[in-house]
Amino acid sequence: MTICGFGWQRPLRGMLVGTVGVAAVTVAIWALQPVVPVSALAGLYVLAVLPVAVFWGVSPALIAAVFSALAFDLFFFPPLFALTPADPHIAAILVISAVTAVVVSELAGRMRRRAREAESLAREVRRIAEEQAALRRVATLVARGAASAEVFASVAAEVGGLFGADAAAVFRFEPERTATVAGRWSVSDTLFQDGARLHVDGVGVTVTVLETGQPARSERSEGPPGSTSGWFAQFGARAGVGAPISVEGRLWGAVVAGATTPERLPVGSEARLAGFTELVATAIANAQARAERSGFAEEQAALRRVATLVARAAPPEEVFAAVTAEVGQVLHADLTILGRYDPDGVQTVVGAWASSGATGPFSVGTRVELGGRNIATLVLQTGLPARIDDYADTTGPAGELAREWGLRSGVGAPVSVEGRLWGVVNMAYTQEEPLPADSEERLAGFTELVATAIANTQARLELRGFAEEQAALRRVATLVARAAPPEEVFAAVAEEAGRLLEVDFTILRRFGDGEQVSVGTWWSGVGVGEPFPVGTRAGLGGRDAMSTVFKTGRPARIDDYSLASGPAADAARGWGLRSAVAVPISVAGRLWGAVAAANTHDEPLPADTEARLAGFTELVATAIANAQARVELRGFAEEQAALRRVATLVARAAPPHEVFAAVTAEVGRLLKADFTVLSRYEPDGAVTVVGAWGRVNVGRPQPIGLRLELGGHNLYTVVFQTRRTARIDYAEAAGPAADVARKWGFRSAVGVPINVEDRLWGVVSVGSASEEPLAADTEARLTGFTELVATALANAEAQAALTASRARIVAAADTARRRIERDLHDGAQQRLVTLALHLRGTVQAAVPPEAHELKAHLDEVAAEVVSTLDELRELARGIHPSVLANGGLHPALTTLARRSAIPVDLHVSIAGRLPEQIEIAAYYLVSEALTNTAKHAHATKVRVEVDTGEGDTVLRVLVRDDGRGGADLSGGTGLVGLKDRVEALSGRLSVTTAPGAGTTLRAELPLHPGPMPSPDDLATV
Repeated sequence: MTICGFGWQRPLRGMLVGTVGVAAVTVAIWALQPVVPVSALAGLYVLAVLPVAVFWGVSPALIAAVFSALAFDLFFFPPLFALTPADPHIAAILVISAVTAVVVSELAGRMRRRAREAESLAREVRRIAEEQAALRRVATLVARGAASAEVFASVAAEVGGLFGADAAAVFRFEPERTATVAGRWSVSDTLFQDGARLHVDGVGVTVTVLETGQPARSERSEGPPGSTSGWFAQFGARAGVGAPISVEGRLWGAVVAGATTPERLPVGSEARLAGFTELVATAIANAQARAERSGFAEEQAALRRVATLVARAAPPEEVFAAVTAEVGQVLHADLTILGRYDPDGVQTVVGAWASSGATGPFSVGTRVELGGRNIATLVLQTGLPARIDDYADTTGPAGELAREWGLRSGVGAPVSVEGRLWGVVNMAYTQEEPLPADSEERLAGFTELVATAIANTQARLELRGFAEEQAALRRVATLVARAAPPEEVFAAVAEEAGRLLEVDFTILRRFGDGEQVSVGTWWSGVGVGEPFPVGTRAGLGGRDAMSTVFKTGRPARIDDYSLASGPAADAARGWGLRSAVAVPISVAGRLWGAVAAANTHDEPLPADTEARLAGFTELVATAIANAQARVELRGFAEEQAALRRVATLVARAAPPHEVFAAVTAEVGRLLKADFTVLSRYEPDGAVTVVGAWGRVNVGRPQPIGLRLELGGHNLYTVVFQTRRTARIDYAEAAGPAADVARKWGFRSAVGVPINVEDRLWGVVSVGSASEEPLAADTEARLTGFTELVATALANAEAQAALTASRARIVAAADTARRRIERDLHDGAQQRLVTLALHLRGTVQAAVPPEAHELKAHLDEVAAEVVSTLDELRELARGIHPSVLANGGLHPALTTLARRSAIPVDLHVSIAGRLPEQIEIAAYYLVSEALTNTAKHAHATKVRVEVDTGEGDTVLRVLVRDDGRGGADLSGGTGLVGLKDRVEALSGRLSVTTAPGAGTTLRAELPLHPGPMPSPDDLATV
């Protein structure tokens, strides 16, 4: 209810004052009426109306005027104590009082309004002056470089004082509808905590400002604990005003003031606050700019110090230590940690700094498992900066270590190197006050520089590693270039990889037949043996690095050998290996083996071990390929040399047993076998040993001629049945051949068939007396060699067939000569003898004595018959001399010498008879030589030497003349026929001649082959 624009209380007080005034005037007139006339005293009632009109307005004054008229009429105008309102005197008094009330009230109202306007103007001037003074005070703080917290506290205090609030605060809005108390002021120091992080929830002015970005007023403040509205509700704030703070066009936060009564915050306070926040925002922007400039200068200085370390190629450990120290000092942290994320879900501390000097459980090298709610895990999961204001809420191993060290709050920023999340920079505080509001931004900005330093350091390390790899390659290549043995190359490869990767152990292994063989190792342990010496064999299978590479052909990693399985893993655990990485080695597109690096400490190998080892193995594979090529070339040269030696034997028509002995010896030496056996398959289902060689038991007789029946599971039988190469472990073999092999000490053997003109001729086998099986490539090398051996055997067989054919031809010619000589002796010669006797006897006796002329003719005929008989006898002797058949070579040669037209100096040194074919060949050789000498040489003498030499194994024939020379084996059929006759008997014929120096013919004829062991002797062997 209002009366004339005023509340009802003010008019009521005026009415009461007027009533009291009228009563007082009435009492005064009553007291003065005996002295002064009443009519003269009636004007005193104006004194009761004037104060009311002046101080309480026209309405109470009019009521006081009415009361004055009524009082005068009732107490002083007759009739007394009776109302006569129609009397003119009373009406006059009423009119005068009313006019006085109206006029005076209007005049008083105007005066009051002017007074209020003057007071309002004074207040506005005072407010502006106070605001300007507050701004000057804030600007003074900014100008002298005061800390942001001090500036924000000053802003809150100025706002609270200007608006007469009970509390004021500067809030900075954060993500996820949260706000940080950047500055606060209140009548009670216990209500606010600077740096506290609150949720912007509930009903209150802060919620409205955040949602609308506009100034706001609220008559109540309600919210859950930990919220801005709940915070103001703690001290009973019933009203609040707030205005946004926008810095560079962005809603930065809000200035909020609260009071317990609405009257404390006049209407329009939010507008005034909005005008004030423009100036505050400028101060905040200036303070932030100064802080950012200062922080940037510090960051630049820190970057320069870190960059100096990188430029002088400081070790990574020193760079990481400098990074953490610079971050901690620039951002005033109690603890700073640089952690690297590893592939196994673990953070490794690579740099740490503490203001106290002791990093506690976060020392360099510490590995902390990720998981739970903590800064390292949050950064890994989101890739964004993370903040924890109260470590009481953290979980996981990292959170437990943080609480153990007494950390209260922390913030972390990701370190991304070349687009990949590399790690995290984590700084933490031990005091209860939360971190500064801009910690994430400052730390995130710094990590960009840190990431650059890390990238540069890594690039330098990679360059240094590349240089070391190149140096290692050069050292290995030098070994290969000087034709070092493969074992030396493999050992160098293992050592170079181990030193390059700084691991405890490296091993180079070759894969084959379900197992792995150590061919090169390097072990950094001191005072201990080598875990896997060269030649160590291990099975493939289970879950270990080498077996995984063998199965997949890709790099493999085992970070915890307690979880590995298989024989190789058991051996690794026995030597204390904890982790390993293996990378395949492929040579000529084939998985040759693998190189592995292992450590004995708990920390797994670095994440880039596979890449570095893989890059190194490419160079290693080249070295291995070159070494293998050299070995293969050497082996090929040895094979070619062996083939040439065998071919030389074949070319000079060596006997088969000599060729077979040479073949087995060459194969054995070439493949470094303990035994080599060359056997021929027989038509009757047996196999005969035709050549053998042994590296062990050298003095033991070789089983040449041994016959074995096929059957059972053994090398001979398997090759015969399959016509393919075979490999046998004689512990599991069976059959006659297996029994003999075990008696000879065979442990294992490899056999390859020998095919001559698409026919299975036999088998060449190599055996080992050691437990170690023969090399995996034995079949391939032996197969390639047997092709050459088969050619040699084919040539030997062809040569033998040719020799046999020649022998058969010569034998057939000799037989024909003997038959002709016998036919002449038994036929034509006997008939001519009979005819001569008949002519000289019966025919001449029947001639009359007087027939002298006829008798003379008969004598001539008989003489011609005898002459013809003599010629026929000479012809028969030339075809096959009977003296050779009857008396032997010596008498036959003596006859030839005696009948020669040129003097012959004959020297024969033989005892007894020789084989018939040898005597015939020697006879015709000397006969043809003497004939050629007589016809063509124009010699004066001939020397003939015949002897059997030492050992009586060969007949040597020499015919030398002193003629004009010029004899040629290809110049006629005589010498060619002699050469064929000699070679048919496995002999050799040579002719040496020079113009004017005579001619020398030499021949060697083998008398008989070497002795062969009997079957009984072979069974005993």
